Amino acid sequence: DPATAHIDPFFAQSTLVVLCDILDPVSGEAYNRDPRGTAKKAEAYLKASGIGDTVFVGPEPEFFVFDDVKYKADPYNTGFKLDSSELPSNDDTDYETGNLGHRPRVKGGYFPVPPIDSLQDMRSEMLTVLAEMGVVVEKHHHEVASAQHELGVKFDTMVSSADKMQIYKYVVHQVANAYGKTATFMPKPIFGDNGSGMHVHQSIWKGGKPTFAGD
Repeated sequence: DPATAHIDPFFAQSTLVVLCDILDPVSGEAYNRDPRGTAKKAEAYLKASGIGDTVFVGPEPEFFVFDDVKYKADPYNTGFKLDSSELPSNDDTDYETGNLGHRPRVKGGYFPVPPIDSLQDMRSEMLTVLAEMGVVVEKHHHEVASAQHELGVKFDTMVSSADKMQIYKYVVHQVANAYGKTATFMPKPIFGDNGSGMHVHQSIWKGGKPTFAGD
């Protein structure tokens, strides 16, 4: 899809990225397991059914950012260990610069201001990169759990919004990595604290009017 072409800002050499549809090599038809093709079929069905002519979708993916991730999966040693300076488990950890004690309590991380919110600059950079890649950004904030975050991007049509979610996750992973950290969209990496969801706002329009409005 030439309309999705953009420059990847993370490579030293200029690299063009184009999002594509997957086609069956024999029939040339859309591959039935391609999510992008499925979204296109859903949009076409909406119009053909007369229910509406446009569907807008606004996902809100949440994610965690960790300073250190260790895991093992062999017959004699299975498990994982996560760490972030924001975790309550680090209340008594010794740091070279001292432990300043600025971290959210369990389930107490929704919209704190810095210094409790320690990754304001990192999220701001994520939004800057997303905007450079053509994604309309709106906001960012700390989420409920320690080390949990959310970026807000503007809603769009179904296929376009899905494309932007691929870019969203790519940028989050890459910027976090550049900061020496690991981002994950796993739903529940921490026991006993909030997990990550992805609320999806939806509206169907017909003739420029929202069909969900009114009685």
